Amino acid sequence: MSTVYDCSEADARAAGLTASRGALKSGRLVVMPTDTLYGIAADAFDGSAVTDLLRAKGRGRDMPVPVLVGSWNTIDGLVQSVRPRTRDLIRAFWPGALSIVVQQAPSLAWDLGDAQGTVMLRMPLHPVALELLREVGPLAVSSANISGSAPATTVTEAREQLGGSAAVYLDGGPADHAVASTIVDLTSDRARILRVGAIPTEKIAEVLGVTAESLVPGAS
Repeated sequence: MSTVYDCSEADARAAGLTASRGALKSGRLVVMPTDTLYGIAADAFDGSAVTDLLRAKGRGRDMPVPVLVGSWNTIDGLVQSVRPRTRDLIRAFWPGALSIVVQQAPSLAWDLGDAQGTVMLRMPLHPVALELLREVGPLAVSSANISGSAPATTVTEAREQLGGSAAVYLDGGPADHAVASTIVDLTSDRARILRVGAIPTEKIAEVLGVTAESLVPGAS
């Protein structure tokens, strides 16, 4: 049976975070708020838990699970090489609604799906999410919905779709953006936007010193 914790109340928030830590470390799933949408989380280094996450969503390994981090510095241990443009984007938009796809460090002992040596990373701008991430470390997090269904912007919407698949539900109120993050692929020399989301293409282009058109796949 899953439990919902109202994180607007201090005691319930503390209890929810404690329950979440225990659940994640024992291989169970947690639904958590972020600034974009609600997410369903597993310990990123627990392959069985990540498999359970994919199963809960009805999603295959061909759609690898992104990873959320609780600080800028966490990526140094996760990425093969942090290039200057990656640092520039992180400084400009983290914590926030920017996801970056980079080459992961070869030594990482995790299995997020068929990622082909890459990982998608984001640092969310939500106090509950950040507190949990800073206590337990990187989490594999996907949107808290059945694959193909509408993303959850409230804990109620998430629970209606995922039910007992998650052991803990952290209620952080309605998602601020209610729009998915913008995804930027930084795995090659030319940065590309894979998904337009909460952060406009023009703002990313400004930080990178390129044209907005150059970030769109297929543009000349």
